[in-house]
Amino acid sequence: MEDRTNTIAGWALAGGIAALGLSIVSGMIYHNGRPDKMGYPIEGVEEAGEGGGGAAAVPLATRLADADLAKGEASFKKCVACHTIAQGGANGIGPNLYGVVGKPHGHIAGFAFTDALKSVPGNWTFEALDEWLTSPRKYAPGTKMTFAGVPDGQERANIIAYMNAQGSNLPLPAAAPAAAAPAEANATAPAETGNLSNQASPATGAPSVDPQAAVQAEKKGH
Repeated sequence: MEDRTNTIAGWALAGGIAALGLSIVSGMIYHNGRPDKMGYPIEGVEEAGEGGGGAAAVPLATRLADADLAKGEASFKKCVACHTIAQGGANGIGPNLYGVVGKPHGHIAGFAFTDALKSVPGNWTFEALDEWLTSPRKYAPGTKMTFAGVPDGQERANIIAYMNAQGSNLPLPAAAPAAAAPAEANATAPAETGNLSNQASPATGAPSVDPQAAVQAEKKGH
């Protein structure tokens, strides 16, 4: 009898240990903690504060007005593996970029630009460079350029300002003026129109109002 009791107790203990082990393992696999970042990423949408696209993004003209050429030169080092920017510099994997701002796409004769880039209309304006530096593949689908882009809007503006200073020197676009403060409400009460009469209106039945009352008053006087 005692052996049977010990056997049952042993099985119960083993079952409890197994259940505890499963609980620990499932807790490790199915972690219910709060994620570090809520929501799901959407391709092509930058987070607030990056200065990229979207309605809340800082306008390019404002970013260029705040651009730092020294920081732009430092950031341009990401490009020197493929590009030179000195006057008369040789082409590398990419074309020489001296004086490129404002020039047409594929303007350097003899360089093998991709058809994807040559098919993009227009020139290398400040806005075009901002889009290109954001994502070359989106700007010119099919381009051979493998550079992923610069997600930070102010860093892009720094690079563009630095490139503009290397032989282009075009005037920067004017930043939009700050919104004017709303006019203060006029606290002065409007002037009163007309004067209030201090004279009391004659009562109903007075001689000046009721002709019959005037006749009765005249008879009493006689």
